[in-house]
Amino acid sequence: MSLPLLLIILVTLGAAALAMALRNLIHSALLLIASWAGVAAFFLWAGAEFVAFAQVLVYVGAVSMIVLFAVLLTRRSRADLAVAPDSLGRAFSGFLAGGAVFGVLVGGVLSSPLPGSKAVEPTVSVRDIGTQLMGPNAVALLVVGVILTVALLGAVVLAATEPKPDQGQAQEGGR
Repeated sequence: MSLPLLLIILVTLGAAALAMALRNLIHSALLLIASWAGVAAFFLWAGAEFVAFAQVLVYVGAVSMIVLFAVLLTRRSRADLAVAPDSLGRAFSGFLAGGAVFGVLVGGVLSSPLPGSKAVEPTVSVRDIGTQLMGPNAVALLVVGVILTVALLGAVVLAATEPKPDQGQAQEGGR
C-alpha cells in the first residue's frame, strides 16, 4: 500500500469517525465535508478524475452547503437534545447496518482485480461525458438543478417561518 493512499484512508476514515463521535453538530458537518474531500482524493488517486471532480462539485460544494444551511436554520434549544430512551436500539441497528455495508464493501474490494494486473483503458473520455451531459441531456441536467434549488428554498422557508405560540392568543384577547 502506498503512502498517499494510506494518508487518504486515514484522513477520510478519521474525519468520518470524528464526525460521528462529536456532539457539536456544526463540527460534525465540517468533518463530514473533510470526509467527502477524502473520498474525492481517493478517486483522484485511483485515476478517476471526472468522478473526483464531480465529488468535489456535488458533495464538497453543494451538499455540504445544504447540510450547513439545514443545521443552522433548524437549530433547537438544548432541551430538545435530550437522549431518547430507545437510543440503544437505534445505535445497535446503526452498527448492524454499518457492518453490513462494510461487509459488502470488503467483498467488493477483495473481488476486484489487483493494481498489478492487466489494466483496462476506459472507452469513454471526460470530453465524451461532458458532451453527453451538455448536449442531448442538457435539459434533464437543468431540470435536476431547478428541482434541487426549489427543494433547498422550500426547506429554508419551512425552517424560517415558525409561528410564535403566543401570537394566536394575543389576537383573540384583543377582540
